[in-house]
Formats: sequence, C-alpha cells, structure tokens
Amino acid sequence: MIHEPYQSTTETPKIPPLDSACVDVIEKAGGKLVPLDPIGAEVYGIDLSSGRPPPPEVVAALEDEMARRGFLVFKSARQVSPDDFLRASAWWGGKELHSTHGVHPATPGGNKHIFRLSNDRRHGIPGVGPQWHNDGSFNTDTFSHAGYHIVRPPEKGGGTYFAHQGAAHDALPVARQEFWGRLSSVNSASGVVHPAVHEHPRSGRKSIWLHLGMTGAVIEKRPNGEGFRLLNAEELKRLCHEYNDVLDAGLENGYAIAYEYRAHDCIFIDNLAVAHRAAPEAHLPPEQQGLRIMHRSTVRGVEEFRPLYGLPLQLDIRGPSPFGAGVWQAGGIGFRWDDGIPMQN
Repeated sequence: MIHEPYQSTTETPKIPPLDSACVDVIEKAGGKLVPLDPIGAEVYGIDLSSGRPPPPEVVAALEDEMARRGFLVFKSARQVSPDDFLRASAWWGGKELHSTHGVHPATPGGNKHIFRLSNDRRHGIPGVGPQWHNDGSFNTDTFSHAGYHIVRPPEKGGGTYFAHQGAAHDALPVARQEFWGRLSSVNSASGVVHPAVHEHPRSGRKSIWLHLGMTGAVIEKRPNGEGFRLLNAEELKRLCHEYNDVLDAGLENGYAIAYEYRAHDCIFIDNLAVAHRAAPEAHLPPEQQGLRIMHRSTVRGVEEFRPLYGLPLQLDIRGPSPFGAGVWQAGGIGFRWDDGIPMQN
C-alpha cells in the first residue's frame, strides 16, 4: 500500500516550558536557564572549565531539560578549552565519550574524541550532516547525547537546525502515527535495527526517529499482525520525504529552530529528543561565509535502543533480505531518497 505524503495536523505541537523544579535546582547552584524560542534553552553561570561537574542534582535537572526541550546552549564570555568541552560532554547520558569518527590533521593534540568540522578542508572535515539525522544510528546503543563547540563561528551565519522529534510525532495525522509506529529502520553501514517511533526514556514522549543519510531499509510490521515486509523504493522515498517535511515544518510551526552560533557557544543535545542537520550556509566556502570551525563530541548510550515486535538488534544488511522484496541496501549513505540533495555523514 502506498501512503500519502505528510500533511500537517490542525493542532500546533506543544513544546513544554521550563520545569520550575529544575529551574530552582539550577538557580540554587548559581546557574540560570533562559528558554529559546521555540525549543532549547540557554544556560548561564555553569562553568564548563571548572574541571569538575556540577552536583548530581544539577546535572540531572539540566539533563531533564535537554530531554524536554531538546538542547542546551552553555554561554560563556571566554573560549572553553577542548579538554574542558570533552569533560563536560561526559556529564550526560552514559557518562563517557564514545567516538567513532575520523580525526582531522588540524584536531588539537590529535584527540580522537574531537570530530573537527569546517567549511575549509584545511581546518576540518567539510560537508558533514546536510540532512536530518541523529548521531550514532549505526550503534545498538545510539549516542545518548552529542556536543557542539563552536571554535570559530562564520561571520555571515551558517548554524545548525534542530527539530523536536516528540512534537514532530504529534504533528503527524493519527493514521500516520499508527503507520510509523509499526516501522523499524535498518542502518546501511552496520545493519543495526532501531524503532521509527520510540518512547523517550527520560521524558516519556513518543518521538519519531529516522536517519536520512544512513538508512538501508525500513521494515513494516504488517497491520494484521502476520509477519513483516520491507518498504519498496517508492514507499521509502515517500517516507523519507515525509520525515524531512515534518521536521522542516517545525521551523514554521514552532518545534524546530535554525540556531546561529555565537562565539564560545557549547551546545549539548539529547540525541533521542532532537534531530539535527547543518544549515545549507554552513557548507558554503569561507570566501562567502567566513571560516567556520566546530568540534563535535558524542556520548555513550545509556541502554540499547531496541526495535519493537521482537526484531533483532542487528541484521546482516550485506546479506540477502530476510523479508523478501523491497529496499535492502548496504554501505555508505544507504538509500538515496532524493537524487538532487547532498548526502554525507
């Protein structure tokens, strides 16, 4: 059955306000939270360069706000060192860095935990993340959190888009929510299987989840309960376009933001609460935008991000399909759902 493309619901998806109990805990520790419009929040007064984490109740309050509003921007009057940024990254989730990327020659100290990105290949890896995704979809325990430290913001803009995946789920019509709830994605690089709809482990909010640059297959649990099937190419194209459209719609409908970095910003995201992608301007050459340099970190997951319906954590994406006909594509960027877009992980 071919499903119709995304059509918005009539209700505006809700982004929760800051939680007063979390605000009180953070303020008692000398910090301050300021909500961003429409998602995320800024954090003042929490020093990332102190060499030690805040008290556990403060970390928990900050992590709760990340789960509800998607991400936090730590504001500072001075540049945070790479080591301080990495130490702060490990405050969250699994409490340790889990790094799977390549190391650019310009990376400070050749640190394996810094993924250095730039619009100039002499300064960092260019062109990364142009489509909506969550980091670490090739892991069974996909990264719990990720960090973004702007080393040099470009003079003419070029930030990151963040979209709230719980609100995006609510923006789908009920029939589409039911359909998405029966889907599981297969990572094109590793064969790891993840649910297309999950209940966020901290907020409890139903959220949609799909990597638009590394999906090799999507499995549907048949609605009559009798087994599984693969989406075919036309269906998978429509699904990917729907996901792209519903997240893009958040920029107009109040559940996504085009965030422009300011000097010294450190952003930490809940990687199961928000999807992200680089703004198109972020990849323009420095002659047009100015030089952009960013360090990214990734944090070990707390638990395995398990698919539903008894599906295994991992399938052999390089072997024959166990579900019959349909898209079953290994390697690289996976299924190319739109021939006219850049895709690079």
